[in-house]
Amino acid sequence: QVRLVESGGGLVQTGDSLTLSCNASAITFNLYPMAWFRQAPGKERAFVASIRANGAATIYSESVKGRFIISRDNLKKSLYLQMNSLNTEDTAVYYCAASRQFGTQNGRDYWSWGQGTQVNVSS
Repeated sequence: QVRLVESGGGLVQTGDSLTLSCNASAITFNLYPMAWFRQAPGKERAFVASIRANGAATIYSESVKGRFIISRDNLKKSLYLQMNSLNTEDTAVYYCAASRQFGTQNGRDYWSWGQGTQVNVSS
């Protein structure tokens, strides 16, 4: 059974940086595009960033472009999200997810999800 496990969340202050990790198991990780989504309190789940299976291309939402960096290490079966210049609007549960289609921002196109990791940004 495929398992995606996020880690690295926590409480930080505005302007701080944080890096999230997602470790995968029981999956041929290097075959699948991966993405990060987030869900803020009272809001729908939203696309954050996506990375091609070979790591050669990335896509970001406008709200995080220039601040967040998505990356992956296929040998370690790991996905990362480096988050810089955090602000209170970045407070959310962050999820990693696997897709068969690079760049799609529709959650329905993702076939496996992690349980999420909470990020809280205080002012």
